[in-house]
Amino acid sequence: MLYLVGLGLGDAKDITVKGLEAVRRCRRVYLEAYTSVLTVGKEALEEFYGRELILADRETVEQEADSILKEADAFDVAFLVVGDPFGATTHSDLVLRAVKLGIPYTVIHNASIMNAVGCCGLQLYNFGETVSIVFWTDTWKPESFFDKIEKNRQNGMHTLCLLDIKVKEQSLENLMKGRKIYEPPRYMSVNQAAEQLLAIIQNRRLQGEEPEITENTVCVGLARVGAPDQKIASGTLHQMSTVELGSPLHSLIVTGTMHPLELEMLKLFSVDSSSFENNAFQRT
Repeated sequence: MLYLVGLGLGDAKDITVKGLEAVRRCRRVYLEAYTSVLTVGKEALEEFYGRELILADRETVEQEADSILKEADAFDVAFLVVGDPFGATTHSDLVLRAVKLGIPYTVIHNASIMNAVGCCGLQLYNFGETVSIVFWTDTWKPESFFDKIEKNRQNGMHTLCLLDIKVKEQSLENLMKGRKIYEPPRYMSVNQAAEQLLAIIQNRRLQGEEPEITENTVCVGLARVGAPDQKIASGTLHQMSTVELGSPLHSLIVTGTMHPLELEMLKLFSVDSSSFENNAFQRT
């Protein structure tokens, strides 16, 4: 049996009882280590689970999935995912591979950022398409995520922005030379995401457009959701570029049309109460 086990968002104890029971009866246990991270390290998980964990990076999961599934038809293997197992499409591919090999699988769900964002008070059914904001480079500055945020906002929907994570990435030079030297991990902050959105707004104006999203659009910054030191800040997009939310992981929400109850909840986390003086249904 292949078990895909969600670990939740906080620490080692966020695993479900069902998930922990499955992990403890598995012969091999893999920890997916590139789509998200917990607030504790591999060693803390191993101590609580009572099992040795094998780190599975992007290369392992996407190119060497057969090694994970090896002999899973004969004994139990667990694949652990921070959040929920299907928070990333990569894991659907692992399931499809298992089915083709005739290996049965069980999914044990858990909380993910996709539903835990409700902690800020915005109602989950008012969210549109989720987008990923990637790190820009000097030569690569995509804006496609901005178009999706605008489309959501035009429809009155909020947008959850998942912020880029760079783990076990190689520099272009090392990649070209085939050297297995990796860059230090990087995690995009709410500040960085907001700065990129503000830069796109300026670019669009230079092109004669007036974007649906402006510096004064109400946004929500979230950090370490599910952890004891979780932090939430609401305010304008401009304020999100300077707000201090601390260590990763961060997420950003660009709001759409807000119900009065949503607005009241956001005021609990406001950087500056004047950000919410406009009518809840006014486009700002």
